[in-house]
Amino acid sequence: MDDATYTHAELAELDSIAREIDIDAPAERVWDLIARPGWFINDGTVEAEPDLRYEDDVAVVTDPTGEFRFRTVQLDKPRYAAFRWLGTPFRDASEGTLVEFWVQERAGGGVTLRVLESGFSSLSEDPAVWLKEREGNDQGWTQELAAAKAFVESRADGGS
Repeated sequence: MDDATYTHAELAELDSIAREIDIDAPAERVWDLIARPGWFINDGTVEAEPDLRYEDDVAVVTDPTGEFRFRTVQLDKPRYAAFRWLGTPFRDASEGTLVEFWVQERAGGGVTLRVLESGFSSLSEDPAVWLKEREGNDQGWTQELAAAKAFVESRADGGS
């Protein structure tokens, strides 16, 4: 990346990713998913029984690409969950990005699930490094919210 490619203001805007999706399910059912650290580590389908363990206060999710680490920042059932995305198979443990989820009830039923991942610029002083990591997550959040919608809505008729 050429430093002249982005202005300071553009880099500041690229420091986060925001997405949202409407889900036809009650807030409690969506909460059951988003309160789980790293539920979004998957191949496009949310795992009902993920490979999740705890090392002290750090949740470790293992998938075929390696281990992903998360620290719970705040849980406010059923409206807000925040996690610090620590180490990944591609980067050592650090304070990483902040991943926040909001569940808002919609008039007429269902909820809107919003995600904000922020702090990419804290991953490296070199914008080329953190922009590369951000790039993978940019489309990833659209896919993961669609996976969350499918997972939660599939539980409407007698699922967990």
